[in-house]
Amino acid sequence: MWAFLGVLLFSFSVPMTKVAVGGFNPFFTAMGRAVIAGVIAAVLLSIRRIPFPDRQYLRPLLFTMFGAVFGWPILIALALERTTSAHVAVIAAFMPLTTALFAVLRSHERVAPSFWWAAITGTAALIVFALSRGGAQGGELIADVMIVGAVLSSSLCYVEGAAVSRVMPGWQVISWVVVLALPITVPASIWLWTATSGSYDTSTIEWLALIGLGVSSMYLGFFAWYRGLALAGTAYGGQVQQMQPLLTLLWSAWLLGEAVTPPTIAAAIVVIACVVWAQRSRASTVVAPEE
Repeated sequence: MWAFLGVLLFSFSVPMTKVAVGGFNPFFTAMGRAVIAGVIAAVLLSIRRIPFPDRQYLRPLLFTMFGAVFGWPILIALALERTTSAHVAVIAAFMPLTTALFAVLRSHERVAPSFWWAAITGTAALIVFALSRGGAQGGELIADVMIVGAVLSSSLCYVEGAAVSRVMPGWQVISWVVVLALPITVPASIWLWTATSGSYDTSTIEWLALIGLGVSSMYLGFFAWYRGLALAGTAYGGQVQQMQPLLTLLWSAWLLGEAVTPPTIAAAIVVIACVVWAQRSRASTVVAPEE
C-alpha cells in the first residue's frame, strides 16, 4: 500500500511534464522541479534537526540523485518534446521489470521463478495496451533512446534509494538527495531561466504543473515509495508500478475528458492480477523453520 501511494503520486508526472514543457525549457523544467523539492526538503530537515548522513551512505545517495534529479526528469522532458505520452508509456512500461533486475543484481534479492512470469506478463499487457492506443506512433529514434535512458536511470535510483531507506526513513533519503543537488540545480535554474525565459509565453497552468512536479513527483511521492520498497523489497514492491500507466490514463480521462474504453478496463484487470500474482509469489520463497 505504501508503494501504491507512491505510484499514485508518480502517475501525475508524465502529464504534468507534458504541460510544463509547453511553457518552459525542458532542462529548466527538470532543474526547477528539483529546486522546489530541495528548498522544501532543506526547511524540513532544518526544522527536524536531522544530522548529515554518514559517509557510507553518500555513494548510494549520489547515485539516487543522478537518477531522480537529473536522469529521469531531463530525459523524459526532452523525449516529450519529440513524442507523445502514449509512446512514452510503451517503453516506460519496462520500468518495473528493469527495477527488479537491478534489485536482484545490486541488492541480491531472492525472488521466485513465478515472480518473473508475473512481471513479464504484466509488462507485456502494458505494451499491448499502449500499442492499441497508438503508442507506437509519433516516436523518433532519439526520443526512444531518451526514454530508455530515463527508465534505466530511474530504476537505478529506486534501487539505490531503497537500499538506504532500510537504515533511514524514506523521507530523509529523498530529502538529502534533493538537498545535495541544490549546489547544481539552483545555479543551473538561474542560468536557464535567464537564457530561455524570453522564448516562452508561460501560462498559469504551466507554472502550476511545474510546482506540482516539484512537490508531488519529485518529493512527496518518494516518501511513500521508498517506505514501500523497504518493507516489501525492491523487486516485489517495484511491480506495483505496473499500475502507473493506467492511473495516468485515469487522470487523463478525469481531467481531460478522454474516454475509458473496454480495452482499458481489460488491461487494468490483467495488470492488477499480475501485481497480485507477483506479490503472492513471495510466499514461495519463504523457507519454513526446522522443527
